[in-house]
Amino acid sequence: MYDVVGVRFKKAGKIYYFDPGEISIEKDDFVIVETVRGVEFGRCVIAPKQVGENDVVLPLKKVLRIADQKDRMIVEENKQAAHDAYQVCSDKVNEHDLDMKLVDVEYTFDRNKVIFYFTADGRVDFRELVKDLAAIFRTRIELRQIGVRDEAKMLGGIGPCGRMLCCSTFLGDFDPVSIKMAKDQNLSLNPTKISGLCGRLMCCLKYENDEYEAAKEQLPDLGEIVQTSLGRGKVVGLNILERVLQVQFKDQERVLEYTLEEIIKEGAVSLQSTD
Repeated sequence: MYDVVGVRFKKAGKIYYFDPGEISIEKDDFVIVETVRGVEFGRCVIAPKQVGENDVVLPLKKVLRIADQKDRMIVEENKQAAHDAYQVCSDKVNEHDLDMKLVDVEYTFDRNKVIFYFTADGRVDFRELVKDLAAIFRTRIELRQIGVRDEAKMLGGIGPCGRMLCCSTFLGDFDPVSIKMAKDQNLSLNPTKISGLCGRLMCCLKYENDEYEAAKEQLPDLGEIVQTSLGRGKVVGLNILERVLQVQFKDQERVLEYTLEEIIKEGAVSLQSTD
């Protein structure tokens, strides 16, 4: 077992484990840690705990110290410098007529590197751009191409639900989302209704997917024949979350609703289907 604390570097960024050593750290403390990028400033979001070897990436980097007011001032200065660097880089992108969209700029805490995040439809030859930026900022330059979901996470916004985007507020990782999830939830397959600001399928389609999958395993499919107290009928509608079936009988036009328990009580669900 390893003693760790969980640290985030951005509001809805990934959580990384670090070795607290002998330092007394509490949740929501700001800390200075050693990372592969160098020295970084982050917030402790998981209080000290023990985890197994399979849950950590070895060797664990150490927490160097609790951040003080001077460290926070450095962070604010870096944010202002990044804002200025964004404008400089944007002008250089236009000057070199590059087919790329600059999204964000970030300085590492120790100013050892400045990272420019951008989106582009394909590969971009930015070698001359890097040379210009290195000459201006006189530090290590990294241009990192990101996807549209990462862009939405960085920029934020309001989703179709009227709330702030999940990815920019609390989602640390992007889970795979498929069109099958929308089908299982009987949602409209109109792309404009099931897509987020990023243009990809909405992350929230994943939230209730497990519940829908569990319900569908218990319920018959549309078109199947089931036994009821009034005889055998065809399933013509499903309320998946309520476990309610709409059943139509061959000699009647009316449709009646039955709960799953009522169907099972009268007889086992048949896997036959009508013509």
